[in-house]
Amino acid sequence: MTRPFNFSAGPANLPEEVLQQAAMEMLDWHGSGMSVMEMSHRGKEFISIYENAEADFRELMAVPKHYKILFMQGGGLAENAIVPLNLSHGKSADFIVSGSWSEKSQKEARKYCDVQIAATSESSYFTSLPPTASWKLRRDASYVHICTNETIHGVEFQDLPDLNALGSDAPLVIDFSSQVASRRVDWSKVGLAFGGAQKNLGPAGVTLVVVREDLIGHALPICPSAFNYKTVADNDSMYNTPPTYAIYIAGLTFQWLKRQKAGDATGVLAMEKRNQAKAKLLYDAIDHSGLYVNKVNPDCRSRMNVPFFLRDESRNEAFLAGAKILGLLQLKGHKSVGGMRASIYNAMPLAGVETLVNYLQEFEKKHA
Repeated sequence: MTRPFNFSAGPANLPEEVLQQAAMEMLDWHGSGMSVMEMSHRGKEFISIYENAEADFRELMAVPKHYKILFMQGGGLAENAIVPLNLSHGKSADFIVSGSWSEKSQKEARKYCDVQIAATSESSYFTSLPPTASWKLRRDASYVHICTNETIHGVEFQDLPDLNALGSDAPLVIDFSSQVASRRVDWSKVGLAFGGAQKNLGPAGVTLVVVREDLIGHALPICPSAFNYKTVADNDSMYNTPPTYAIYIAGLTFQWLKRQKAGDATGVLAMEKRNQAKAKLLYDAIDHSGLYVNKVNPDCRSRMNVPFFLRDESRNEAFLAGAKILGLLQLKGHKSVGGMRASIYNAMPLAGVETLVNYLQEFEKKHA
């Protein structure tokens, strides 16, 4: 039986191979007599799962040795507080606001430090990115925050900014929740990266933090111990009971990613090529249509989240109903912007995008 194609923005679809392996191991992981959900997080069985997951993620993302990889809880929203609690020194932070998630981030950080919006694309209704030449960065900022991919508005940084070239010595903090493992990261430009797993890496419950070692150990006194990066790092993410099953599924996803190939490319590079092809196919179909429109500037369109609108929005419900019949699920846009949205993360196969494009064309023929 063919599974439906789930275009949810998150929690999102997982690779079928991962789900099948988890199902086979549900009652008895590798002869241990236990489900992963029943294991002690300090037992040798789970420690091996954790260590393999960390090593596989470091290899996949080419994370340098002087960065710590932390498996935390609370999701991206919690990191909006945890980052300033650890990095701001109670002083200042600059934010580039390019959509809903970076807007949420700057509002949360104001509780812990002096926040400046160094640039915003609000005037374009977040359909573009603020040109780096317009960024007003402070030399004394503790860090600069960007969201590399805005899940709701479908805007993505195609290249990370070089803050040194912009006259800032501050570390760059990136929220890569909906972009992680979909493309490579230039770590020479990044001080800290964080992302919830529930889009490209696994189920909801675990958050990945990659932080340069020199940025650890400066938490504010009010920072809860379980959210202090130094405490988490010193205890190998085991200071409190971690989200063990979510880490296990993420680990299986990392192994799946390592097996992926596209021509001579493997791993994340293979996924990057596939994601480029999937996004091009879908954007081309929208751009050559008389019924659908994507409002994002082509130079910053997301490869992961493709929002689009029917020019005749009275047909929205009919569009969604027809899509559901064909097994094309979760295409309704976010309530704050309306329209439609197709999230085409790593686990979405090309066949899913092809099926969606065929439906777009057939629906337009029927309702032109």
